Amino acid sequence: MSFYDEIEIEDMTFHESTTLYTYPCPCGDQFEISLADLRDGEEVAICPSCSLTIKVIFEADNLPKPDTETTTTAPVAVTA
Repeated sequence: MSFYDEIEIEDMTFHESTTLYTYPCPCGDQFEISLADLRDGEEVAICPSCSLTIKVIFEADNLPKPDTETTTTAPVAVTA
């Protein structure tokens, strides 16, 4: 596969609300790759407006950690 460029993930912008990493494309749009795709080992960000792709250089261990908040329930007293 041929890439337009190889970009370090630190040079990309992370959008917490959408969990997307973006990087400006020469066409005026943005290359995009989701955090979930990166966690799955994907390394190709695509531009939705043109045919260009970039290779994202990253270490999986350095990705934002998934939310570790777990829902805990307190014991409920039951009366008969």
